[in-house]
Amino acid sequence: MARLLTAILLLLATVAAEGAEAPNVSVLVPIVGSVVGMNNVHWKTDVDLFNDSRSEANVMLSLPTAPDQPFILVSIGPGAVQHFSDIVASTFGMNEVLSPLKITTIESSRSVRVIANVYGIHDAEITLSGLSFSDSFRTNIGLANLGEHEATFTLALQRVPGRNVAVTRYRVSANALVHTSVQSLFPMITKGDDFTVLVETSAPDTYIYASVVDNETNQTHFIQPR
Repeated sequence: MARLLTAILLLLATVAAEGAEAPNVSVLVPIVGSVVGMNNVHWKTDVDLFNDSRSEANVMLSLPTAPDQPFILVSIGPGAVQHFSDIVASTFGMNEVLSPLKITTIESSRSVRVIANVYGIHDAEITLSGLSFSDSFRTNIGLANLGEHEATFTLALQRVPGRNVAVTRYRVSANALVHTSVQSLFPMITKGDDFTVLVETSAPDTYIYASVVDNETNQTHFIQPR
């Protein structure tokens, strides 16, 4: 009878352990945002999530004090990094919002590693319109930095004015010129016509240009920045 009771207790303990939920662990970034501050400086936040474990990490990101408390779910492979440029505007689609960012690693006792970078961009936005990249046309963008220090450019690709499809940041060394294709800057976008790219930088002595090239004739149409 004692052996039977012991076996029943062991079975119940096993079932209870299997039914118990794995722990979640959260990290809080005190403040993230996409807002315009004093002197017309646009403050933004980039976030990087590092999965240093040997298994996939399922992560929920939420803005607990923003309207409707939005959240997203992402999966990060073992040893991989997930980057979010201007996370509030580009990932959550919100502007003029400040909120803590809660990052919850689901069913894990170990959080992903988090790095947040807050930066300001002064009123220095340049628009490149009428861009195309397809079987017929390709677009190249030039970023020139004639200054004495490294310059960071923020580029936002738009199909509809005011709505970003993708955002990337590009660093150009002092006294250097980078000439690259739109596909290299935005590899997730494969084809499209009549795109607009907004380019922002707070660095002095910087210049931006673009050209649309006919793939068949190599005829080039230069895009005048606005």
